[in-house]
Amino acid sequence: MAKITGKYEVLYIIDPAQGEEGIAALVEKFKAMVEAEGTVISVDEWGKRRLAYLINDLAEGYYVLMTFECKPEFPAELERVMKITDGIMRCLTTVVAE
Repeated sequence: MAKITGKYEVLYIIDPAQGEEGIAALVEKFKAMVEAEGTVISVDEWGKRRLAYLINDLAEGYYVLMTFECKPEFPAELERVMKITDGIMRCLTTVVAE
């Protein structure tokens, strides 16, 4: 029988020029989006870190790691929304092995 839900992690990098309030708003936006479709297990804000290479001529980014459970169709939608959201520099969604 197919799995109904899966466990996923998404790591995304926010442009630090958004400011503290902008960063908090983006983190809350994506957390609420996941809560509407599944369960948030943890949101780990790593803070501002130096990037391995320049992204859009920026050397730093604000890293956030979110672990959640949801239906298998949702991570693609979450990543689609992240990619079109201003202030998100990069995102990567992975399946967590059980």
